[in-house]
Amino acid sequence: MTQTATKPEAPADRRRANRAALRLNATMREAGRGRVGAKLIDISTHGCRIEASSGASTEAWIWLSIAGLETQYCRVVWRCQEFAGLEFATPLAEPVLERLLQDQKHLSEAAINELRDIANRTHRLSARENSTDTETLAELSQRCAVEAVVEAFRLGETKPSKD
Repeated sequence: MTQTATKPEAPADRRRANRAALRLNATMREAGRGRVGAKLIDISTHGCRIEASSGASTEAWIWLSIAGLETQYCRVVWRCQEFAGLEFATPLAEPVLERLLQDQKHLSEAAINELRDIANRTHRLSARENSTDTETLAELSQRCAVEAVVEAFRLGETKPSKD
């Protein structure tokens, strides 16, 4: 008799919608606490990833305010250091997300540098963490690095090598 091992789902397998990279300022607030500044790293119809120096712990429910959007009620799905993944209680409608992303089609050089910085920090964190966050941080690091390169090409900042 043979046993079949089941592999746990990778974070990418859990995703219900594609994510779009962006760098927008936001504020988050947990019941009974003051507002905390945050920056969006990416967003989809079902949630987003943020960077915030302080904030709610995993499984907490918060209010997230993003300019141009109605305030969103969110659950903190994961948190590691200053990074967190949020799930919207009510998914965003596609047209609402598209409108938000319209002004974010091309990231600025400063936003590209921020993505590179996030990629480096999350890569270092994933190497140090000894938990389920390791895979999530490694995926975030890779995603930010790829987005930074893609956006840099769009800006003409990086020239393809000639072989």
